[in-house]
Amino acid sequence: MGHEKHLEKMNQTVTFWLVRKLIVGLLCICSTAATFAQTATVSGVVKDDTGEPVIGAGVLVKGTTLGTITDIDGHFSFRADDLNGVLVVSFVGMETQEIPMKGKGTFDIVLKSSNTLLEEVQVVAYGAQKKVTLTGSISSVNTDELLKVPTASIGNMLSGVLSGVSSIQSSGQPGGDDPDVFIRGISTLNTMNAKPLYLVDGVERSFFQIDPNEVENITILKDASSTAVFGVRGANGVIIVTTKRGKEGKAKINASFSYGIQTPTRMPEFVNSYDYATFLNEAYTNDGKDPKFTPEAVEAFRTHSNPIIYPDTDWMELLFKSSAPQTQGNVNISGGTERVRYFISMGMLDQKGFFKNHDTRYDANFNFNRYNYRANLDIDFTKTTLVAINMGGRVEKRNFPRSGDDINQLFRRIYWATPFSGPGIVDGKWIKGNSQYLPVGLSDGLGNIYGRGYGSKTTNVVNLDLALTQKLDFVTKGLQFKIKVAYNSGYDHTKERATSIESYQPWYRKDVTWMEHPAGSDPNEVVYIQDGEAGLISYAESFGKSRDWYAEASFDWKRDFDLHHLSALALYNQSKTYYPDSDYPGIPRGYVGLVGRVTYDYDNKYLIEGNVGYNGSENFAPGNRYGFFPAVSGGWVLTQEEFLKDNPVVNFLKIRASYGIVGNDRYHPYGTGFMDRFLYLPNSYFIGSGYQFGTGTSWSPGAYEKSFGNSGLSWEKSAKQNYGIDFSLFNQKLSGSIDYFYEKRTDILAKASTDPIIHAMSLPVLNLGIVSNKGVELNLKWNHKINSFRYWTNLNVSYAKNKIVYQDEVPSEYTYTLKTGHPVGQPFGLKVRGFYYEGMEDVADHSYVLKEGDVVYEDLNHDGKIDDNDKTAIGYPSYPLLNAGLTLGFEYKGFDFSMLWVGATKTSRVLEETFRKPLGETYDRSLMSHQFTDRWTPETAATAKLPRATIDGVKNNYRDSELWVKDASYLRLKNIEIGYNFRLPFMPKIGMEKMRVFMTGYNLLTFDKLKISDPESMSSGVPQYPVMRVINFGLNVSF
Repeated sequence: MGHEKHLEKMNQTVTFWLVRKLIVGLLCICSTAATFAQTATVSGVVKDDTGEPVIGAGVLVKGTTLGTITDIDGHFSFRADDLNGVLVVSFVGMETQEIPMKGKGTFDIVLKSSNTLLEEVQVVAYGAQKKVTLTGSISSVNTDELLKVPTASIGNMLSGVLSGVSSIQSSGQPGGDDPDVFIRGISTLNTMNAKPLYLVDGVERSFFQIDPNEVENITILKDASSTAVFGVRGANGVIIVTTKRGKEGKAKINASFSYGIQTPTRMPEFVNSYDYATFLNEAYTNDGKDPKFTPEAVEAFRTHSNPIIYPDTDWMELLFKSSAPQTQGNVNISGGTERVRYFISMGMLDQKGFFKNHDTRYDANFNFNRYNYRANLDIDFTKTTLVAINMGGRVEKRNFPRSGDDINQLFRRIYWATPFSGPGIVDGKWIKGNSQYLPVGLSDGLGNIYGRGYGSKTTNVVNLDLALTQKLDFVTKGLQFKIKVAYNSGYDHTKERATSIESYQPWYRKDVTWMEHPAGSDPNEVVYIQDGEAGLISYAESFGKSRDWYAEASFDWKRDFDLHHLSALALYNQSKTYYPDSDYPGIPRGYVGLVGRVTYDYDNKYLIEGNVGYNGSENFAPGNRYGFFPAVSGGWVLTQEEFLKDNPVVNFLKIRASYGIVGNDRYHPYGTGFMDRFLYLPNSYFIGSGYQFGTGTSWSPGAYEKSFGNSGLSWEKSAKQNYGIDFSLFNQKLSGSIDYFYEKRTDILAKASTDPIIHAMSLPVLNLGIVSNKGVELNLKWNHKINSFRYWTNLNVSYAKNKIVYQDEVPSEYTYTLKTGHPVGQPFGLKVRGFYYEGMEDVADHSYVLKEGDVVYEDLNHDGKIDDNDKTAIGYPSYPLLNAGLTLGFEYKGFDFSMLWVGATKTSRVLEETFRKPLGETYDRSLMSHQFTDRWTPETAATAKLPRATIDGVKNNYRDSELWVKDASYLRLKNIEIGYNFRLPFMPKIGMEKMRVFMTGYNLLTFDKLKISDPESMSSGVPQYPVMRVINFGLNVSF
C-alpha cells in the first residue's frame, strides 16, 4: 500500500511540475510577443459585399502578432509599430485580403464571399483532406455547437447534431452520465461489441470527460473507405476528436463561467399508503382471501390520524432535493509567432447530486469535481521541421453514498420502498415501521443509504503526445516523414468510509410487555424502542491504475501535376495497453498494423481513393492473427463539368460511392464491459474436488473442464457499401447530403446457444453469426443573411435497420418464435387478446383458471394452450431505428438564439420489475401510481389498461407480453441557447474584444407516450440515477 501511495504522489508531482513548467514557458512567449513597441493607431471598418458589417473578422499586421478582431459594427482599432506594413484581413467564408498600409492609418475594407467548398478541409484518418475531394462518408461538428450544451459529458453533446450517430443517455449521475454511442445502428449480435473506436488527436483514448473548450472539432468516420485503415478495429465506425492548436497572432485570452440548476426530467410516481392498502386488500379479496390490512389501518392511512404507527411517506420527497447546482469554468490562451504557436487551457466542473443529506456526520451525496488541463505547442525548428507537443489530462473526484448492496442497486432498492414502511426522520431519529401493526411491505426507503457511510474516488489521467514532421522536398517535392509517440497514464484511489446508525421502532406502550412502565402512563402512548447503535466511521482504500503507449511512423506525399492531384500515405503503428480490463490483466494487450492510402483527382472533378489496413490481434492464433482490410471509393464532381459550371442554382454537386471490408476482434461476454482475450488458447481445466463415484457422497480429487479454446477463430468481417450525394444550391444557402449504406457482418464472434446444459465447461467463442444492416441518412442546411439578420436551420435524419441473418438458436417449426430474421435485441413475448370476461370464447388453456380482469393471450400455433411456442416478435429494440435532429437559430446585431430538437422512434422499452409488477416479486414492495389507476375493476372493465389486482394471478398476468412493451418514441427540446454580445465603451480601453452573456437549457421539454420514465433511459429493469434537465446561465469574455 505504501508503494501505491508513493507512486500516486510521484505521478501527481510529475504531472503538476510538467504543467507548471510548460505554462510558465508559454506565458513567457506570450509576454515577449506582447512587449513590442506600439506607436501608431490603425483603425477602420470591415464590411461584406452587401454592405453589412463583418463581426469577428481578424485584422493583423503581416509577420507580427499585432492586430485585433472587429466588433459588432465591423470596426477595429489597435496600436502598431508603424504604418509601413501589410494588413491581413480574414474571415471564415470570405476571401482573405492583404492591404499595404503605405503610411495610411484608416481603412474601409470590403471582403468578398469565397467558394468555401473548394477550400474547406476535413479531418480524416491519419490526416486531413479537402472536403471537395472526399469520397467517404464523414460527418463533423465544431466546438461552437458543443459549447451550447450544458452537460458534463461530451458524448451527450453529440445527440441530434450529426447524422448516423445515436447518443443515448440512460443516467444523469454526476460523473457517471456518459451515453451509449452507436454509429449507424448495430451490426453485431450484442451492443457491447458495437461500440465505436474513440481517438483523441489520433490516439485511442476516451473523450467523454474532456473539457469541450479544448476541442476544435469531432469527426465521425462511417463507411469502409474512411475506416479501413483501422482494420480490425474499424467495423463499428470511428470518432476522432481534434483538440485546439494555437495560431500565429497576438495572445488571445478567453474566459467563460456558467452556473446551472439540475432537475430530474422525470421521476417515478408511487401511490400513498391508503391506495396501497386498498389495492392489496382488493387483490386478496379477488383471490377469495381475507384482506391484509385491518379497517383501523386503512382508516388511519386515509385520515393520517396516526402518522407514526401508520405512516404515509413520500420517499421521493424525503430522499431527493428538487434541484442541484452545477458550475463550469474555463480559461484558455492561444497565439504565437511565426515559429512558435501555443494553446493553453484550464477548466473546471462542479456537479452536485440531488440527494438530501440526513446523516450530518458526512456528505453522502453524489458529487463530481473535474479539473481539465491542456497545453498544445507547435514549434518550427527549421522551415522544414515541425515539432508538436501535446499535454492534456484531468483530475477527477467522485463522491457517492455507500449502499447496502452494490451501488448500482441503489435506486432499485429505493423504488421498492412502501409508503407505510416508516415515517423517515422524526426529531432527528430514524423511525422504522413496526410489523406488529403493519402486515407487509416494510421496505424502508432509507434502509439502503442512510447511516451507511460514503465513498470517494480520485482519478488522475495524463496524456502526452510528441510528433515530429520533417519535410523531404529535397528527395521529391511534397514528401514528408512523420513520427509520433504517445503515452497515457491513469491512477485512481478509492476510499470507503463505512458506518452504521441506530434506528427506532414505534410501539403503543401497552404492547411493550417486556418493560416496566411508570404509574399512570397512557397505554396508547407511542414510545420508541431503539435498535442498534451509531458506529464509528471506518476506513478502507483501494487503488487502480492504467497505462498505455502508442507509436506511429509514416511517409506522406502530396503532389500536383497541373490538374492532376495525387497523394499517398504509408504508415506503421503499434500500441500496448497495460492492466487491461479483461482476463489476464497482468499481460499487456497489443496491436500492430500497417496503413496505406492513395488518392487521385483530376481538376477536383474525377476522384478515386484506395485505403488498406493490415492489422494483427492477440485474440487469434498465429495463422489467423493478421488481417487484410481493403477499401476503394470514387466520386464525380458534376459542377466541375462545363454543363454545370457556374450554374446560378447548383453551386456544387458530387456523387460518390465506396466499398470495403473492415473488421472487429473484440468479444464481450454476456454484453458486459469485460473483454475475453486470447480466444484461441487450448482447452483449460480446473483442479479441484473432482467427482463422486458410485452411490457415495464423498468427492475424489481430480481435474475437470474449465473452457474450450478455438484455434481456428478469426475476426468479424464487415463488408460495407455506401452511396452518397453532396450538394450546395442557391449561392450556397442550401447545402446537404444523402447517403444510402448497406453492411453485411459475417463471422460474428459468439458462443453456441444450442448446447445441452449437462456439460460443465465454458464453450469456446466461434465465428457464428451473420447480421445485415442498411439505412439512409439525410443532411440539410439552410443559411441566409438579410441585412443584419442571419438565420439558419439544420436537419439531419438517420434510419438504420439491422436483421439477424444467422445465429445459433434451437430450430423450431414455428418460425415466428425465432430471432433470426429480426433486429438485434428484438423483444419477444405473447400477443394479448384483452382482459378475460365471462363468456369469452376460444380461450386457450393458460395453465391457470382465468378470472375476470386476467390477461388473455393469443394461441398463435392453435394447439389449445399458451406456452413459449406462442411467443413472437413484439415492439422494437431498445435502441431507436430512426433518429432526427433539427436546429433552428438566428443572429441579429448583438443577439443570438438557437435551439435543437431531437427525435427518435421505432424503439421500445420492455418494462421490468417495479415498472411491471405491482408489489414486486415478494408481493410487499412498492406500487406505482399508474398500476393503481389503470388496473381492471368491474367499474373500469371497458377502459382498463392493466390487469386486475391479484396475487394468485401474477404468474399469468405478468408474463412477457406486448402489454409490457411500451413505445419509447419521443420528441425532445434537447438544447436551447439565448445570448447577447455587449459592446461597451470601457471594453476597448482594457483590451476586451468580447463580452457575452447567455442562457442555455438542456432536456427542457419532452413529448412522448411512455410517461412513467424518461424515454431515453435504458434502465427498465434496474433503475439508475434519473436523467437531468439543466438550466444554465453564463458569461464569456475575450481579450
